[in-house]
Amino acid sequence: MTQLDFIKDLAKYGLENNREKLLSIVNEIIEYSKNTKKINLAVQLQSYVRDFSKGENDSKLLKVGSPAYFRHQDERDIDELILQRLTSEYSFNNLVCDESIKNKLLHFINEHNSIGLLTEYGLPVSNKVLLHGPSGCGKTLASYVIAGELKKTMVVVNLGAIVSAKLGETSKNLAKLFRKAASEDCIIFIDEFDSLGKVRDYSQDHGEMKRVVNTILQLFDYLPQTSIVIAATNQVEMIDDALMRRFDLNLKFDVPKLNQIKDLVNLTLKSGKFKFDKLTTASAVEKAALGLSYYSIQKTLIVAIKQSLLKLNRDNKTIPLKTLIDTNVWKSLIDDERSALLK
Repeated sequence: MTQLDFIKDLAKYGLENNREKLLSIVNEIIEYSKNTKKINLAVQLQSYVRDFSKGENDSKLLKVGSPAYFRHQDERDIDELILQRLTSEYSFNNLVCDESIKNKLLHFINEHNSIGLLTEYGLPVSNKVLLHGPSGCGKTLASYVIAGELKKTMVVVNLGAIVSAKLGETSKNLAKLFRKAASEDCIIFIDEFDSLGKVRDYSQDHGEMKRVVNTILQLFDYLPQTSIVIAATNQVEMIDDALMRRFDLNLKFDVPKLNQIKDLVNLTLKSGKFKFDKLTTASAVEKAALGLSYYSIQKTLIVAIKQSLLKLNRDNKTIPLKTLIDTNVWKSLIDDERSALLK
């Protein structure tokens, strides 16, 4: 079956609410993903099937009002607080950033790979990480690298479900999530962490904000050392000082310098299938990209590659072993990105 066939069958059986057929198609996609080396997708789908099957079996056995029934309901509530469970295949080879940040992350990874040794000598293990800086500068990618290097499952928090307008509900939601994640020995990833410091407008409910901060501080204190919390934010100045001090690792990401832009370009072109048509122009574009984020620079380069490839195809030209990237196209895209920032 092709990917399109899979999508059509998923839509068909999903709309028909045919669970048996739907489950069969998902299992076929898992096998297809394994055979095509898309291991991350296969793992995620397997976890969905496992959770679904467990939920189906439990719901048939549980009696309403029994302790097991309430535990099952609690599990469902926790699932709503999680945006995604994922595994990562990223490593340090995929990360371009300041060398000092990479060294600190490497030390963090080494600590967790040596937990037994550190515990033997009564030494604490760093497990709370704050990543901050402008959007598109590598914070999320760094979290994937940590997950990939440590081979840990990462739980991405559904911040919209965590934060509640009901008094005390945000703290309860956080406690549920941390208990679950700690029992699974995984990584909790909270993006836009500053939002937890302003659950409501400061003037309206300062007490609720303090309650949430105190809850996070307590949860941090009792987090098992084998579990990890990674918080990311673009607005580090919004985070409570007491919370800031609890993080073992505080990393500031920034827009790339020229040597990092060159490293990013080399990483993007590492397959060897593409090269610039004019090296001098490419160097000039790299300098023109100063001030833009890693994400913006890589995005524009990939678009330039695609446009160059599609032009050859459109003109019915033979695609060479190394396709030439139109550097003028890349320059135009970089200029557009810079203009968008000024608006």
